[in-house]
Amino acid sequence: MSLEQPQTRDVGVTPEGDLDYDELADLLDDYLLDREEHLNAQGFVVRPDEVAAVLETLREEAGFDHLSLVTAQDYQDRYESIYHLKKYDDPTHELSVVVPTTRQDPISQSGAPVFETANWHEREAYDLVGIEYDEHPDLRRILLPETWQGHPLSSDYNQDQPQIVPLREQADPMEHKTDAPDEQDSMFVNIGPHHPATHGVLHLKTVLDGEQVVDVDPDIGYLHRCEEQMCEQSTYRHQIMPYPDRWDYISAGILNEWAYARTAETLADIEVPEYAQVIRTMSAEMCRIAAHLLAVGTFALDIYGDFTAIFMYAITDREKVQHLLEDLTGQRLMFNYLRLGGLAWDLPEPREEYFQNVRNFCEYIPERLEEYHNLLTGNELFQMRVLDTGVLPPEKAKDYGCTGPVARASGIDYDLRRDDPYGYYDELEFDVVTRDGCDNFARASVRLEEIRQSARIIEQCVDLLEDWPEDERDIQSNVPRTLKPDPDTEVYRAVEGAKGELGIYIRSDGTDKPGRFKIRSPAFCNLQSMEVLAEGEYIPDMVAALGSLDIVLGEVDR
Repeated sequence: MSLEQPQTRDVGVTPEGDLDYDELADLLDDYLLDREEHLNAQGFVVRPDEVAAVLETLREEAGFDHLSLVTAQDYQDRYESIYHLKKYDDPTHELSVVVPTTRQDPISQSGAPVFETANWHEREAYDLVGIEYDEHPDLRRILLPETWQGHPLSSDYNQDQPQIVPLREQADPMEHKTDAPDEQDSMFVNIGPHHPATHGVLHLKTVLDGEQVVDVDPDIGYLHRCEEQMCEQSTYRHQIMPYPDRWDYISAGILNEWAYARTAETLADIEVPEYAQVIRTMSAEMCRIAAHLLAVGTFALDIYGDFTAIFMYAITDREKVQHLLEDLTGQRLMFNYLRLGGLAWDLPEPREEYFQNVRNFCEYIPERLEEYHNLLTGNELFQMRVLDTGVLPPEKAKDYGCTGPVARASGIDYDLRRDDPYGYYDELEFDVVTRDGCDNFARASVRLEEIRQSARIIEQCVDLLEDWPEDERDIQSNVPRTLKPDPDTEVYRAVEGAKGELGIYIRSDGTDKPGRFKIRSPAFCNLQSMEVLAEGEYIPDMVAALGSLDIVLGEVDR
């Protein structure tokens, strides 16, 4: 007679699958100072010298293996770092680790030894806010020059002080790195920031041993535009929404707008009509197709200079999507179509003609994708360049906080449209595309197949919209003219952008403008993994790995 095995559950999870914050508090009892209520997740306030122990405990014993974002901010009496934790298996399981420090001595222990993705996030917090992270492996500025005076997002920043950048002709650009070789035959090479292979103003500081990459350090900040601070100076209701289009300015505008809309609507408890949710879902998937087509086209250009075939194929098809988006929104790039509580306006008239144009495009996609596979993934030259190069193992992808096609190409089955549903996604049928190759080829393959799934979603949206009763076509809920959420209300929400998890953290201060506005850029997190992708590869393979990440520097730098 066999004995029934007892069911096991994660620490801090109820039998119904919900988070048990009381049990998690007991788990952290030795480190816990206080608890805070955030709109989407509780905040556990811990000592600044126990950060690594807390993060390690939550990862190993409670399964929080995804450090989504680190937010830094200052108050009149303290500085604060907030580590937003999730689970790759269930992103609805969220909590925040809140780390306060004094204004006189803003030093907090680094979380980078536990999560690699904390490395860049903490460097940005140090650079812009002024919090120092003890035991950080490489604490230096990331967006501003090393010689910059002061921290621009700190309330005591003096913007009138002179900024002098000295020329250090003989300085070793890799002197801060501990893993760069000392041998005389190694060579330092600058790639970028003005080079077509770097996909924008990205500077790759590269150390070579012969033609192999020993170490690479992405140098960002050339396109930093203070988007977060501009949003903090704008009103929730009217002035912030045009900015998201300009983060990933190439083709992901509505996806970016939705990230802000979802966060602000949660903050202000705003309902969105179902009809508007369907249109949001349809237009977001159009943007996803446009983004993936550009990613695949430029990737082929990086690999073997294929301009006339793959790149022009991709741009031609992207034009078809942009025509549909232009008919819907009136714009081709900076859409500004979403509004808090709904949309700017309804579908274009005549509706039947627009629906037919959308259907024609969706029916065109499957056959067209076969051509892409014949020209690209079936091409021997392409395969030689991308198979088994730029390998990113799943454990490393999680450690760096990678999401989107980059993570799914490493076998990580993580997609917020399914795992943390919003809009109308939970009513639609689609497959989350994953691959186990972990290489440059797998990342291109995932994007091509996601185009197929996006077309499938769009067709279902058209079916719904065609039959929607005319008297129930509400595009906007009743939203107050001025939004003033309660002071110190905090929320972090995210959507599945074309490049991965695109999230926004907002803390309200009781006015009609955010007290803190923080953007979680998927490209920023994915780019951190470049040192893993490039190590041991040849220079052309490093260029291929960079192209496979599909970064846009406007979103990386913000």
